[in-house]
Amino acid sequence: MGNNIRKIFIYLALIACGIFMVVPFVWMISTSLMSQAEFNKGESVFIPKENYDIIRNTAPEQRIIVVKVIGDTTLVHYLNENGRITREYVKITTKSIKHIYKPISIHWENFSKAFKKVPFARYFANTLFVSFLSLFGVLITSAFAAFAFARMEFKGRDMLFLLFISMVMVPEPIYLISSYVLLDKLHWLDTYRGLIIPWCVNVFTVFLFRQHFKSLPKELFDAAAIDGCSTMGMLRRIVLPLSKPVIATASVFSLIGSWNSFMWPLVMTDSPEKRLLQVGLSYFNAEASAQTTLLMAASTFSIVPILILFFLAQKQIIESTAKTGLKD
Repeated sequence: MGNNIRKIFIYLALIACGIFMVVPFVWMISTSLMSQAEFNKGESVFIPKENYDIIRNTAPEQRIIVVKVIGDTTLVHYLNENGRITREYVKITTKSIKHIYKPISIHWENFSKAFKKVPFARYFANTLFVSFLSLFGVLITSAFAAFAFARMEFKGRDMLFLLFISMVMVPEPIYLISSYVLLDKLHWLDTYRGLIIPWCVNVFTVFLFRQHFKSLPKELFDAAAIDGCSTMGMLRRIVLPLSKPVIATASVFSLIGSWNSFMWPLVMTDSPEKRLLQVGLSYFNAEASAQTTLLMAASTFSIVPILILFFLAQKQIIESTAKTGLKD
């Protein structure tokens, strides 16, 4: 009985934490489907609805705010499509006012408007190009380095690995200036080389691969050595085929990191043609700061690819964590 009550409390706590984390995402999607005028009212939170007044028989539809009703005459403010006042205290007849109420009003056009407002297609293409080339480099360098640290014997191996792992604790802003100077001397500023090559090595991915490689049975490598298999042959024929879940996990983490990269591409690039998605999103934020619904729409379609990738690779991530255990 006591274990059942404990499990109930654990599940309730997990559900509460899950709801707490999901609510901002739901609010973002809901806001992206609202009209700007309705969002400015602050009445709708999670359900995109509309509740407003218009003047009858006007084309296009003229929205108004009722200020004061004086018998057959009403003072109103005229609004534009974003809900901002264009004319104040205009007298109209009360009978010409029509109230509109839409319990559910979804504005899919916010996504197309946001996508066309700045060159998001170019930003997506740049981000995909940089992300996949960086991923290719990360997988190659991590596989070689992790195999050396896990299965090869050489002097100072463990000390070198600890020094290598200690780099995880160094935050990006600390080495940003020195990296900028180095890329300037190499003439890699505002180039794809400067966005890709420095990120072809990932310390965490090396650590993840090493922990998995160390968990593989030593008998496999002894048998391969007896059969005359070379070191590269062991890596290619034994280690990598048994490391598919870890490779999938590392790929997801690398793609997410590249997709969400902001500070490095912001500092290392100047031209709009080289901007990545998160940098382009920040510029869009500066240009459309008053259009919250478009900002939320842009944020939504910039997150969706990563969500799809995570759900597709969720099984491999769980399997990788269960097998590897991140233990030495």
